[in-house]
Amino acid sequence: MTRTLIEPFKIKTVEPLHFTTKAERTSHLDAAFLNPFLLRSEHVLIDLLTDSGTTAMSSKQWGVIMDADEAYAGSKSFFRFENQVRLLTGFTHIIPTHQGRAAEKILFSLVGGEGKIVPNNTHFDTTRANVEYSGAKAVDLLYDESKRTDHSAPFKGNLNVEALEELIKTEGVAAIPIVMITVTNNSGGGQPVSMANIKAVREICTKYGIPLFIDACRFAENSMFIKMREQGYENRTVLSIAQEMFLLADGCTMSAKKDGMVNTGGFIAMNNSDLAERARTILIVTEGFPTYGGLARRDLEAIAVGLEEVVNEDYLKYRLRTVEYFGEQLRTFGVPFIEPPGGHAIYLDAKKFATHIPPEQFPGQSIACAIYIEGGVRSVEIGSLMFGKSDEHGRHVAPEHELVRLAIPRRVYTQSHIDYCIEVIADVYEKRSQLQGMKLTYQAPYLRHFTAKLEYLS
Repeated sequence: MTRTLIEPFKIKTVEPLHFTTKAERTSHLDAAFLNPFLLRSEHVLIDLLTDSGTTAMSSKQWGVIMDADEAYAGSKSFFRFENQVRLLTGFTHIIPTHQGRAAEKILFSLVGGEGKIVPNNTHFDTTRANVEYSGAKAVDLLYDESKRTDHSAPFKGNLNVEALEELIKTEGVAAIPIVMITVTNNSGGGQPVSMANIKAVREICTKYGIPLFIDACRFAENSMFIKMREQGYENRTVLSIAQEMFLLADGCTMSAKKDGMVNTGGFIAMNNSDLAERARTILIVTEGFPTYGGLARRDLEAIAVGLEEVVNEDYLKYRLRTVEYFGEQLRTFGVPFIEPPGGHAIYLDAKKFATHIPPEQFPGQSIACAIYIEGGVRSVEIGSLMFGKSDEHGRHVAPEHELVRLAIPRRVYTQSHIDYCIEVIADVYEKRSQLQGMKLTYQAPYLRHFTAKLEYLS
């Protein structure tokens, strides 16, 4: 008899939720200029805006926080953090940062610049922004079948190896300072990358002498997918799979706010001593001394424990099953989303959800706002608001997909919370013909979705 897969933890501390009426939520959203990022958190019932930094930390993590060494230089907490990251990744140089985008800023300040091209399976928003801010060009290389939201395959996050080699031949090795692979592929729907694909990319990088870096935010989820789906790995531990994955790379960046299981922190790690020394120089100027990197030392302690806890397979089975269950239930209502469900989030397909709203009127943002008004659930648009651009004639250039991401924080919500979200989304989908297009009234030059202001076109 198959038994219910239960939460692999006990709840020792609780935080009250704040219930609001639909009229109140409408008022709150108007005050936030139709941008869920600008909502106050006490006006949100269930927050699926992001899984970054929203983790519920464990009793062991809170315990080591109390024992942290807050020395400015040479803290023992740093060496505990360094040892744990090195055990996981095998990299020689471990450089802490206050979060993942700080690691990206340091890396692309060093390897980016005008005329450079950075290939990736799919860049996420901060990665793309840091590449482009340096003057380089971010290029996404997915297989065509992976771009279809209704296509189900075990490793839709894979980088298109043939397209990578063609890009290198066309643009020249000198133009490509590094190749990146994001695991799991966040903007591509939280889809995993196979070990076979990482090995194939490694071969191309070795052939042309180009370093390979991994965006490792969700390395544990990706490793668990490999264990579950890739032949030859079913009897391997998640830790050993992750170690093999990192062994294939020359370095990585990581936001520890995801699979580091903490509320803040990140790092950049690599084997190149010269590049690492230059990175530390930027770190000292912008983040802090190399043994704390912009973090309280207690955060380094929490990351070290989080990296131990995240490879627990009972936890990972529960984590991936939660998202799978979310998708299964939405499917019964006919709600369109990226198939199969990813590792950390459900991605609604806004093009199919709101067929009457064109990309330049931000269908994903309209859906996200409607989900909040209907049930107080906060999500985020990943489409024309986040990634859209204008051409030289001012015409809208839409990205490949119009999506709404509902990212599930780690160890925070139970099944009843997920069931509630399913009901809210199903209600919005049933009334989808009432969704309205939007226009921007304010946008920043980079990462505009964080602070954008919008209004309905009606």
